Amino acid sequence: METLDTIFQTYADYAWGLPLLILLIGGGLYLLGRSGFLPFRYFFHALNVLRGKYDDPNAPGEITHFQALSTALASTIGMGNIAGVAVAIHIGGPGAMFWMWMSAIVGMSTKFFTCTLAIMYRGKDSNGDIQGGPMYFIMEGLGKSWKPLAVFFSICGLIGALPVFNVNQLKQAINFILLEPNGVEVSTTSNIIIGVILVAITAVVILGGLDRISKTASKLVPSMVVLYFALVLIILGVYLDEVPRYLALMFTDAFAGEYYNGDSFLGGLVGGLILLGVRRGAFSNEAGIGTAPMAHGASKTNEPVREGLVAMLGPAIDTLVVCTLTALAILVTGVWQTSEVNGVSLTAAAFNDAIPVYGNYLLLLCIATFSISSLFTYSYYGTKCMSFLFGAHNKHYYNYFYIASIILGAITPLSMMLNLIDGTFALMAIPTMTATIILAPKVIKEMKAYAKRINL
Repeated sequence: METLDTIFQTYADYAWGLPLLILLIGGGLYLLGRSGFLPFRYFFHALNVLRGKYDDPNAPGEITHFQALSTALASTIGMGNIAGVAVAIHIGGPGAMFWMWMSAIVGMSTKFFTCTLAIMYRGKDSNGDIQGGPMYFIMEGLGKSWKPLAVFFSICGLIGALPVFNVNQLKQAINFILLEPNGVEVSTTSNIIIGVILVAITAVVILGGLDRISKTASKLVPSMVVLYFALVLIILGVYLDEVPRYLALMFTDAFAGEYYNGDSFLGGLVGGLILLGVRRGAFSNEAGIGTAPMAHGASKTNEPVREGLVAMLGPAIDTLVVCTLTALAILVTGVWQTSEVNGVSLTAAAFNDAIPVYGNYLLLLCIATFSISSLFTYSYYGTKCMSFLFGAHNKHYYNYFYIASIILGAITPLSMMLNLIDGTFALMAIPTMTATIILAPKVIKEMKAYAKRINL
């Protein structure tokens, strides 16, 4: 197990090297500048689209704008915000959050472009059904000669869509919050039992297809986000005097790196902090990775720009709001300096400190909902990749592989699962960002035409 852990660590570190940093952040800045900050100028219009003002029930696609965003957010609002932020602070201290913010701001532009392309260049699977996502906009937008890039994305997507990290952290939360405090012995057997229960819940939903997934996500995600917000605001209320100090420290420590204890990058602490922030930011909001365009590509709309604007809201909700609240909860309670635990257990320690007795259990409810909704969403991403590679009639086979991997996530260490998904996400970003940068001028042209058409 230790050897495998080392292999996955090396794999993730190589994948998240300087070339990928340039591609994700440099590419995102190029898209932002090239568009003249167009997505941000239409932020309030995006909110109107999200609330259904422009919905057309007769438009092609499977789900509404709101369901598409909920489906995408179901995979991002969850362990990336609760466990991923805790990992970032455990390694990098308060300064890591600043670079997660920068990653999210750039990611908003990236997500606008990728999800607009997902509608502009929808393709058809072997059943003749309309589909969207990086593999399709690579083929339809760049031509069949680029098929190897689309195939590479889909192969990586089969691994990147596995739920192993979410399952691992849900198991850790159940053990840390529910079982251990109540004297229940945690063992491989108890972890397998947790895995089997999750297998049963997941199978019921994912075998029902996208319609059941999106409807379940659109009901679960908003209510749990509200509950999570309320809990964090209670924590911040308890430690109100500490909030301004730690907000300021997020900025100052981003350039000082006083609390950073990870590997150096580009020869310095700040370089390491930047990489950590970008890596955890990408894990949190998935901008540039290519998963969200698969959900948004199924939206019922004839207007690609409209879907891109809705998708752009994802990193704002996910990283700028939810991740920041989580980070403040961990920082103001002081558990990041006094506790040795990492991942979701660190967040749980903060909740237990500020809201004794009930805080942990309410957090567990949020974690369970976020994790389980993520399980539903990621299965959809994997089946789309499977369908592209092997035909729509074979996509259901992925669900069995996916369900089996839940047991794997329940019995393996945090670092191994985190590095496996981290590294694969990095590889998925290569074809997604390459195609997006090449096709960016066509998105800008479509954006200008859309703005003129509806008098924005």
